[in-house]
Amino acid sequence: MKVTLLGTGDAIGTPKIGCTCPQCKRAKEEGIARLRTSLLLESEGRNILIDSSPDLRQQLLLNGSPKIDAVIWTHGHYDHFIGFGEFYRVQNIPPVYAAPPVMSYCAGLFRFLSFEERPVKPYEPFELFGSTITLFLVKHPPAYTCGLLIESDGVRIGFTSDTNPDIPEKSLKLLGNLDLFLVDALVPSGIRIPKHMNYLDACTLAQTLTPAQFRCVHTSHLLSWDLPHIGMDGETFTFS
Repeated sequence: MKVTLLGTGDAIGTPKIGCTCPQCKRAKEEGIARLRTSLLLESEGRNILIDSSPDLRQQLLLNGSPKIDAVIWTHGHYDHFIGFGEFYRVQNIPPVYAAPPVMSYCAGLFRFLSFEERPVKPYEPFELFGSTITLFLVKHPPAYTCGLLIESDGVRIGFTSDTNPDIPEKSLKLLGNLDLFLVDALVPSGIRIPKHMNYLDACTLAQTLTPAQFRCVHTSHLLSWDLPHIGMDGETFTFS
């Protein structure tokens, strides 16, 4: 199993348009970026896309143009699903898995595409190309939002998606003994945003869960490129 961070940025991305902060300046000088957050999971020779960001076309081109066999949506915010339209006239439209409220909202905006909708309930595991995937609820008000637990051949990967620290206990119980934890960390430690975790929140949660390794994703241009555990676009994790 292999996981690639196709994007690690927030809804705005880094560099932010018109911004001259140190992070944006460095991004433009060095040709680096934080595209909007999405993941590519390769399992048994098949490709699962977790969230279809507005940067999907660029993300797929940068990563060898893989054929996507299935998509999972975590929630109905545009930076997590609107790029699904990029499949139009590119490949057969892949089936989509999502919690019923997420599916209802997101699929309603893609009536011009014909694709299979596969609603799945949180906390009910389903099998997909050799991996067992469980959606779990997080707290990202007011949007109904899910994280994911991915299990394959003894490997366990957790992804919180967008959330504040108030994650339900039922969800946290799924996140023990992780080999990799991908956690929302929108802003620096001194800033509070009700919908998201900051860097300190993310690191504290990781310290509590004690995964083998973790990366902060959905990070904004306010976060330094050099902080420990900051995820980088294109970073890959391979588990044999």
